[in-house]
Amino acid sequence: MLKFTEDHEWLKLEGDVATVGITTHATELLGDVVFVQLPDLGTKLNKGDGAAVVESVKAASDVYAPLAGEVVEINQAIVDDPATVNADPQGKGWFFKLKLADVAAMDGLMDEASYMKHIG
Repeated sequence: MLKFTEDHEWLKLEGDVATVGITTHATELLGDVVFVQLPDLGTKLNKGDGAAVVESVKAASDVYAPLAGEVVEINQAIVDDPATVNADPQGKGWFFKLKLADVAAMDGLMDEASYMKHIG
């Protein structure tokens, strides 16, 4: 099950670890992604903290921590080939995995239907 934030991040929960990336809508707004900077492993983030940076031909944008937790894995493949973010934003283009401080906080995020209304 995917959850979404108002800042165009998506999360997929597996146990107490959420895979985080940016939505297809976000990649459409950004255009071609040319650079990605990811957080360091072990970084502790609070909800709303800047976690990563994505740069496109149009703009640079922060990717925010959707929930509090610790970075336990990063996707080096998108650093090596940023175009992967555009090609498969909600699949192979994921950014990092976050061990959540509070799994129940996922309930406060939007489901896909709510997100689609949000970007409507």
